[in-house]
Amino acid sequence: MTLEYIDTRPGAEALVEELSREPSLALDCEAAGFHRYSDRLCLVQISTPAGRDVILDPLQVDLGELLRPLLEDSGRTLYMHGGDYDLRLLDRDLGIHPRGVFDTQVAASLLGVRGLGLAALLEAHFQVRLSKKYQRADWAARPLEAGMLEYAAADTRHLHPLADILWARLREAGRESWAEEEFRLLEEIRWNAEEPDDPVVRVKGARKLSPRAVHRLREALAWRDAIARADDRAPFRIAGDGALMEMATSPPATTRDLGRVKGINPRVARAHGDDLVDRLAGVDALEERELVGYPRQEFRGPGRPPPEVEEVAERLKRERNAVAEALGLDRGVVLSNAMVLEVARREPTSLEELRSVEGVRDWQAELLADRLLAVLA
Repeated sequence: MTLEYIDTRPGAEALVEELSREPSLALDCEAAGFHRYSDRLCLVQISTPAGRDVILDPLQVDLGELLRPLLEDSGRTLYMHGGDYDLRLLDRDLGIHPRGVFDTQVAASLLGVRGLGLAALLEAHFQVRLSKKYQRADWAARPLEAGMLEYAAADTRHLHPLADILWARLREAGRESWAEEEFRLLEEIRWNAEEPDDPVVRVKGARKLSPRAVHRLREALAWRDAIARADDRAPFRIAGDGALMEMATSPPATTRDLGRVKGINPRVARAHGDDLVDRLAGVDALEERELVGYPRQEFRGPGRPPPEVEEVAERLKRERNAVAEALGLDRGVVLSNAMVLEVARREPTSLEELRSVEGVRDWQAELLADRLLAVLA
């Protein structure tokens, strides 16, 4: 069937009317974070059970109100693969909170599959090989090449038959309830815009810099961010973190010196270099008492547990590991190390108390209760 690309309001309205009669849909999204300042939603791909492939353009049509009834209908199954980030994008950019989610990556993880990527699963089950040609394409560019549209459509084209295979295997293994719980938790995912107040904490190695170098780095980050925002380009395409770290420790005195720094866009250096050189020189003119060094990090979390709790956690891990090995599952799927440590801290004495430990799934509690509670008794 011919791939459909829809970038008009009438076309999108007609499509939604047709898709509303479908019992299930496969969904994927493309964003532009690799190339653009904002990782805004750029494409929404949908496939039907009969093999109809459609791509909607959210940069041309406001899809929020149109797609919300379609995607928030819990009576319709919505197949996704590794949908965590897509669900966040749909929340942030369209205000949509999908229901009826079935994530094939999650399903595969509950079956102990090692290759969880979509490409690996499609090749294993259907001998389909996905192209990697457009992995880093600029999805915000218009017009889009035909090859880019085909690449995007491939992410949903095979999800219906893949989900059928995985669901049958989950039923055979008696793990349907595990998957259902995981899917419903996915539906509660929302975009979290919280970021560190000070951008220097996101730069590797910044903690080791002197206060003056940290102050220079902060100025360089602000300079880069302003250019990236104005040009709608990913910040690393303006200048890499390594280049900013070099300038923080050895500030260029002239734009010519700046142009020699590896990892900075030459065009940017020529057009905006004077501003950065002035900013860095301004930092060097500050007195020591005026410098703002690396921020003191607020204490987060309970910190390192006492030895007796660590010893209990190690015994709990051995039990968790034994269950994981017997079931052929990844240890982190059965229960993450962080959750094991939290169980050791909380010391539940019953199944209900184990269930109440934040982050522990009901299916995990039921699976592990006898072994873990015996250790804690």
